[in-house]
Amino acid sequence: MNVKWLGAYTLVLLLVAWGYLGLGHGDYQWWPATALQQQIWLEIRLPRLILAWLNGCALAAAGATLQIILRNPLAEPGLTGVSAGAAVLITLALYFGWLGAMSAWLPLVGILGGALSLLVLWSIAGSQPSASHLILAGVAVAATAGALMAVILNLAPNPFAYQELSLWLMGSVANRGWSQVLLLAPCVALGGVLLWWQRAFIGAHIFDQNTLMSLGFNYAKAMWLVLLAVTALVAGSVVSAGIIGFIGLIAPHIMRLLGTQRPSELIWRSAFSGGLLLVIVDALVKWLPTRVELHLGVVAAVIGAPLLIVMLKRYSR
Repeated sequence: MNVKWLGAYTLVLLLVAWGYLGLGHGDYQWWPATALQQQIWLEIRLPRLILAWLNGCALAAAGATLQIILRNPLAEPGLTGVSAGAAVLITLALYFGWLGAMSAWLPLVGILGGALSLLVLWSIAGSQPSASHLILAGVAVAATAGALMAVILNLAPNPFAYQELSLWLMGSVANRGWSQVLLLAPCVALGGVLLWWQRAFIGAHIFDQNTLMSLGFNYAKAMWLVLLAVTALVAGSVVSAGIIGFIGLIAPHIMRLLGTQRPSELIWRSAFSGGLLLVIVDALVKWLPTRVELHLGVVAAVIGAPLLIVMLKRYSR
């Protein structure tokens, strides 16, 4: 990675983090001066900052990877149905009380849900799917998972359970702590390792499909290892913060506008920019003077939806 780019990114992140840690209600300073302020920093604001950054990194890396391997500039993590599949199984585990909200097994449940979505995707698209087949199959899987989630919420035993599950699915890093950070971090590490392992296969997508098939890769194995990496990243995000959209779509395009085109650089730079972008969006959530704090997923959608319309009009031209 370019040292100058990394240095500039680190400087911007530190400045944003310094301002982010000072945001909030109450008479608190940007630098903790009392024991109470130090506790607020260490137990509330710092884990929320790290969780927002890790979620942005995971979603943006997953989105950039999908855009490369599917050859679709509008692909994003929800396209394959992985996020919806992970959310369905996590919701079931919480709904029936199989696991607690802080259980260390919850990320594995999310990965299992995402993996089941991938198996359904594989059965629909075939063992060597084209990009168009994967996209269509992903839309079908996501729609099915969304319907199942609606049924689960409709059968909630009381309005409080319905409200709690619905608010969790909106996506938020508020009222989270180090427990959620520890749930997400292994998923990000696993996804990152798998993407690094398959970097040559991902980079080969600069060629057309026929050329790629002739380069000697085990196409089916490599493709599904990459999709497993995306599953781990997205499932970890869903477990720790619910469903947050558009970050995985917008961050890679920001990097392309800044001149990054090489696949390996695009993924890692998109990951870092996605983390910074989600921290900025969460800072906006904290800063807006609303009666009830807005959910991060809602604000991300409000910002991302107009940008998606602009991109669609751009690509239609």
